[in-house]
Amino acid sequence: MKALFNVLIVLLLVLIGYMLLMTVSEIPPYGEVDVPANNYVPQRYVEQGYEETGGHNLVANIIVAYRAYDTLVEITVLFVAVIAIFLCLKTGHPVEHKEDGCSQKTTL
Repeated sequence: MKALFNVLIVLLLVLIGYMLLMTVSEIPPYGEVDVPANNYVPQRYVEQGYEETGGHNLVANIIVAYRAYDTLVEITVLFVAVIAIFLCLKTGHPVEHKEDGCSQKTTL
């Protein structure tokens, strides 16, 4: 049974490795002129940013209107990570330290 489990683990790791290699092979080279992120997105922000958002500051318009969901998700992930760290560090169980034969109880 353990051998079958090990074979399944290896197959899963090979599949994940293959998927990662295929994903990385599809990424366009950095700084290539024909990449849509280098052509269409900034051009649309500059040309239609004021009309679509209605604000006067183009940088603030991009952050608030176009990138708001991305920023909200990033803040949520960071908040959940901090809460998880606090929960892991604060267990509330007393820990006994023995020094010179004396028992001291402290709470983490």
